Formats: sequence, structure tokens, C-alpha cells
Amino acid sequence: MIRDNREYRSMPLLHKRAEAEPEENYIVEGHAATYDEYLLFNDGMNDFYERIDPHAFDETDMSDVVFLIDHDGRVFARTRNGSVQLMHDDIGLFCRVDLSRSSSARGVHEDIMCGNYDQMSFAFIVKDDEITRDDKGYHRVIKSVGKLFDISAVSFPANPHTSIGKSARSAFDGFIEEEKRLELAKAEEARKLEQAKQKYMEVKHDERKESGLQC
Repeated sequence: MIRDNREYRSMPLLHKRAEAEPEENYIVEGHAATYDEYLLFNDGMNDFYERIDPHAFDETDMSDVVFLIDHDGRVFARTRNGSVQLMHDDIGLFCRVDLSRSSSARGVHEDIMCGNYDQMSFAFIVKDDEITRDDKGYHRVIKSVGKLFDISAVSFPANPHTSIGKSARSAFDGFIEEEKRLELAKAEEARKLEQAKQKYMEVKHDERKESGLQC
């Protein structure tokens, strides 16, 4: 179930460990997020970019992150029992998932290995971010992730143009609305300044005209 207050991002599929020991045959690992800037979406007029700050996960609540299919349904692994391990390194948020602990989890591992699931996604809530604009487009930096909910193998990657991307788009929408408000306020201030200048010129003109008549 996709929830509007959460944001979802696609990532490459977790990969099986190279040269795994026999007891680790069901371990998959990879990076749920990286610190590289990426194109989040294009609305037909502007590009919207995003990147995660290297310190964004410093205080993230990862106390109970679960491994799911399509962000819903049965739990196949979780941090609370140690079958999901998460840590942030120089690349991004690293995850290690043990899918050996139940027959259903081993079935998911088989689906991943045979290519039935070839994309991953993770769900989170942003605690703090910053948006700027330049000639290239709009840029959002996620400065702090408040909570990480799940990492999921997905049938299709998250699409920012659907409900999956509502929270991300609303962050940009809020910035654009504030940007427009400031532009309108600036234009209104310029208009009032021009009116005051025009009024001043009219007064000075009347004063000069009156002075000429008195002479």
C-alpha cells in the first residue's frame, strides 16, 4: 500500500554476495541509496534533480526496517531480528538482507535470482531538505531522513509521475509556490516604488510650475 506521506525511490536490484559461504547462499546486499545527484522527474518544462546529503542518515530511525515485495504484504526480513542490516558508508546507505530464515523468504531469493524482480525501492520520510534553482533546473538536497520504513523488491520501479511521487513533487510545488509569491511581492514592491517616484515627479513639476507663475 503506497502511503502519501512517504517517499519512494528506485534503486538497482540487490546482488548476491560474490564467493559466498554455503550458509550465506541466501544473502543479498547492495546500496539502497547513494549520494549522487539524479534526475527525479521532468514536468515537461523543467528538470527536477535530487541528491541525498552524506549526513542525511546520521540520525535516521532504522529501528524496524522491513524487507517486502512492492512495499506491501508479508514481511520476509527485518532489522529487528537481524535479517536486515543497514549502515551508511562513503557511497550511500548499504543494506544486507538474509533471506534464509523461512521458506517464503528463500522463495523470494529465488525470484530475485531468476529475474522475476529486477528493481528495488525504499520508503522513507524526509525530516529536512533544501531546494534551489539554477539554469539547469530545480535541485533538492535531502539533508535529513527522519525514518526509513522498508526496502522492497518491486515489479516496476517507482514512477514520480504517479501517486508514488506525490510527496516528492509536493516538496518542489511548495518551493515553486513560495518562489512565485516572492516574485509577485517583488513586482508589487517595484510597482509601488514606481508609483511613488511618479507621484514625486508630479509634485516637483507642480512646484516648478507654481514657482514660475509667481515670478
